[in-house]
Amino acid sequence: MEAPATSRAGRTALAVLLASLTLGADERLAGLACRSVHLAYAAPDTGAFIQEVTVERSAPGTYVMVCGWRGGYFGIQEGDRGQRRLLFSVWDPTVGDDPAAVPEAQRVRLLFRDPEVRVGRFGDEGTGGQSFMPLAWKEGVPVRLAVTARLEGDRTAYTGWILEPARGAWRRLVTFSALNGGRRLQGLYSFIEDFKRDRVSLTQPRRAAFGPGWFLDGAGAWSPLVTARFTADRNPAASIDAGQAQGRFFLATGGETRNTHLPLGERLTLSGAPQGPGDPILPEP
Repeated sequence: MEAPATSRAGRTALAVLLASLTLGADERLAGLACRSVHLAYAAPDTGAFIQEVTVERSAPGTYVMVCGWRGGYFGIQEGDRGQRRLLFSVWDPTVGDDPAAVPEAQRVRLLFRDPEVRVGRFGDEGTGGQSFMPLAWKEGVPVRLAVTARLEGDRTAYTGWILEPARGAWRRLVTFSALNGGRRLQGLYSFIEDFKRDRVSLTQPRRAAFGPGWFLDGAGAWSPLVTARFTADRNPAASIDAGQAQGRFFLATGGETRNTHLPLGERLTLSGAPQGPGDPILPEP
């Protein structure tokens, strides 16, 4: 089995969210790949983040990042040969792309992994801890993921969860501890990325619906994610779109996609979003 591709958008995704509207297009990306498109959610710092995704169109080399925050990301991927899996990564606090060069005390630490989860170190987009697990997700079938954050002094333990409807329970997949001064989940976001980048991939549409989603507020109650800003990377491709449908956000990129719903850079507020996730309750990590 090939190793999972890490998200090339991952390390700089939050910077892109903030700067993509002021930076000029990077013509080196023209015709190479689908444009990466993002939703930046309006939410405060939180200890838990739930988001559901339904992939409507996919293609080899697609990463649908569902639960992202400043320091890590969690989502579902279709490899460049069609393999499907979960991918959860957390960054080291250091600068550089060589995972072997990071001092042991500053590395992301593995605290827990499910027996089906594979873990390792990654580089070339920053460095950190990475995990993946085969998951035969299907177009049109919702997948609900969650990330929780537990403060441990100058570190934070981030845990990735998946809801298994057949069991009616959340499954704990992996917990990574990051040296970050004790920081909860900040800057919640989602995106769709084409990491194959072979020019043919530009012609293949990708689309996913995000929601319902929630964050845990300061009073310990679940609040819905109802507002998001639509941004994109510096790829000049115009084949992108975002909006809402059936009470959920959607992102689309590639192929014959046209921006006919939400203009790039605009915010969207959902109508009719459910107030809470209901049972089963997400457990503490």
